[in-house]
Amino acid sequence: MSNAGWIGVDLDGTLAEYGGWQGAGAIGRPVPLMLIRVRDWLDAGRDVRIFTARAGDPECLPAIEAWCVEHLGRVLPVTATKDYRCVAIWDDRAVQVVPNTGRRVDGED
Repeated sequence: MSNAGWIGVDLDGTLAEYGGWQGAGAIGRPVPLMLIRVRDWLDAGRDVRIFTARAGDPECLPAIEAWCVEHLGRVLPVTATKDYRCVAIWDDRAVQVVPNTGRRVDGED
């Protein structure tokens, strides 16, 4: 993973526990392994962003920022858009494919 770009981390179901939509202000408890991973990246100077569909709803942003401050000690940028500097996305819904093939990395086609 290149240090030059940013890492997108999904919120619901990846960084925070998710049991279904309960409103813009409801964000679950941290997922311990992902919280440690994100803290390690931040401590190493990596650019980490919350990559969530909630970014499209302005009512969700205050809760996301407060959750970040409480559990990470700082507000992370929040986006639902990737760009050319995105080097990795950690998400509970993504399926990784082998570049230029359409085949799944895990071999399940």
